[in-house]
Amino acid sequence: MFKKSIYKTYSDEELAERIHKGDEVAYMEVYDRYFGIIYAFSRKMLQDDDQAQDITQDIFLTLFEKMGSLQVRSLRAYLYQSVRYALIDHSRKQQSRVSYMTGLADYYVQGVWTTDDAIIENELHHQIEKQIDQLPAKMRTIFELSRKSHLSNKEIAAQIGISEGTVRLQIHHAISRLRSRLTIFFLFFL
Repeated sequence: MFKKSIYKTYSDEELAERIHKGDEVAYMEVYDRYFGIIYAFSRKMLQDDDQAQDITQDIFLTLFEKMGSLQVRSLRAYLYQSVRYALIDHSRKQQSRVSYMTGLADYYVQGVWTTDDAIIENELHHQIEKQIDQLPAKMRTIFELSRKSHLSNKEIAAQIGISEGTVRLQIHHAISRLRSRLTIFFLFFL
């Protein structure tokens, strides 16, 4: 008891020197002297009791772990610098966490489905082209002029030299064939 009460009279410089020598009683005096101050500073900055408590405990744990090797001129400056760094680190972690969670939410909402949709869309396009290539030559030509070149039935009829009715019928048959052949694809992927 007597030894501990003497430590209350020591200056910060004397306590820092004793901590450097591994004096645990000096450490306890620093803890008693500064824990409340560092906690209050952390609490003021974070507005969160638990996080302020955790940061303050981490700072004093680090001080204890460095006891015997730590050389500081001013304990007060060392502790305030430690809490500033801890608060900056905490802020960065929070920003990273928020950024990660936002990114994860975006990925979940958009990324997964967008990727899946793109894959399905590419496969559907491939299957449609494959089925168009398998249409009879005249039907394929009429269908491609209609759907790819965006010509009207009248323009197709004039270009090929057939009636508009034949163009309509050929397009109708092409769509029916494609629909029946691609139904399996839709059932499998959608």
